[in-house]
Amino acid sequence: MAAQLPKLTLGTFLRSLAKILAGRPQAPAALEGNPLLQTIYNRRSLRKFASRPLPEDVFAAILEAGRLAPSTVNLQSWSFAAFTPEGWLAAFGRAIPFNAARAVIVLGDVHRARAVLDAFPHAPLVEYTVAVMNASLAAMNMNIAAEALGVASCMLSETGRSGLLDAGYLRKKLGLPDGVFPLMTIVFGYPGAARGPLPPRLPLEAVCFTDGQYRETDPAVLADWMAQMTAGYKASFPFSSLEAQLRVYQSKIGGAEADLEKMINS
Repeated sequence: MAAQLPKLTLGTFLRSLAKILAGRPQAPAALEGNPLLQTIYNRRSLRKFASRPLPEDVFAAILEAGRLAPSTVNLQSWSFAAFTPEGWLAAFGRAIPFNAARAVIVLGDVHRARAVLDAFPHAPLVEYTVAVMNASLAAMNMNIAAEALGVASCMLSETGRSGLLDAGYLRKKLGLPDGVFPLMTIVFGYPGAARGPLPPRLPLEAVCFTDGQYRETDPAVLADWMAQMTAGYKASFPFSSLEAQLRVYQSKIGGAEADLEKMINS
């Protein structure tokens, strides 16, 4: 995977950055003032938070948004491990990533429903997929609620051993029973820096088809997107690269796969 990343010339790097900076959400003109759409369009992942606590009622409202997310057959196959800075430090021996004010580890949870309902007795892959889908909807609800309340957020899958790629580690730390598995950590806090530009997005026509038949994406569109991804990562993290980050992921995938198989099928 990493070998396919483009080696950017200076010209391509600069052109890619210019495209990123020019990127804008494509809202229909008649709906540009819609406040909920603006909340969704304006959300960015932030990695620098102000040294300002998050009021309990604000955090409670964010968690409530997660609780009220839609789910398949209303199974609510999620759990949330919520942390204060002190609680995170006690559990993991370090600060919440990026010194955020609060953190929530979002977990897929089929354990709880199994106690009263065996909805998928012969379909563990479907059961697992449904839990991932439902918990991800809850995670996005929390992100949008935070944005509406002026709170920044960032979803993490690897940073600080906080997500799916460290499933075995988190299982031990959190005492997770069979059927409960970590997906991601969301960190929350008030912004400590300006929000960045819109990350490189594929055009709608590359991800949406309307004629009932899947359509392959133009290779040139994909190449341009990857050039922007590579350039944007380098601009954000000058001492690293997208290729280096992918190698980190790849080094952990095998262990995560084995840990998750044990957690789901035990």
